[in-house]
Amino acid sequence: MAVVLAASLSLTACSFAKPNGSAPSTIKEFTFTAPGGQTRILYDPPGDRGYVREMSGENLTQPGQTISLSQFTGQVVVLNVWGSWCGPCREEMPGLQQVHEQTQSSGVTLLGIDVRDDRQAARDFLLDRGVTYPSLYDNPGRSLVALNGFPRNTVPSTIVLDRDHRVAAVFLTAVRVAELLPVVQRVAAEPRSSGDMTATTQQGRTGT
Repeated sequence: MAVVLAASLSLTACSFAKPNGSAPSTIKEFTFTAPGGQTRILYDPPGDRGYVREMSGENLTQPGQTISLSQFTGQVVVLNVWGSWCGPCREEMPGLQQVHEQTQSSGVTLLGIDVRDDRQAARDFLLDRGVTYPSLYDNPGRSLVALNGFPRNTVPSTIVLDRDHRVAAVFLTAVRVAELLPVVQRVAAEPRSSGDMTATTQQGRTGT
């Protein structure tokens, strides 16, 4: 169930796909649905969350190197969709760096997804702001296919994945430290599920 933290603009949000009842497809896959104006959503309890597909893309600051979600198995991953052209992104980036610095020792990874951007402008943007967490360079936003129907024009947006890479929270607007940090810390304190469902889901979805 989604617990609404706040409501404002009418944007596209998220939910999970229902299982079809046959093993191993009882794994719920995450997909987006209309949120009825909600822009900040929590998905609880953990057992009701949906898994995301494998996600990968070229490293923004290291051309030729690929970053994949599967590299962060067992970690909480905070995805942030951004662009150097985006005013709200410029405002929220220092706070995201702060969350990164305060939570990385707890097994949390911040991972940016840079969309509709000039590569050099994006790299300069990160350098100027002292951002140290990695980003995918994904001009057309193809990596967002892993989030089943995610609206590519919703920038900035932030998605918190738990340690099994199930969607635990979504912010379809610029996010402040005061609202993101407690959510990330709570999700990081949750235990992983008994089965390694993340790996199963990613292996079954690689290349889709």
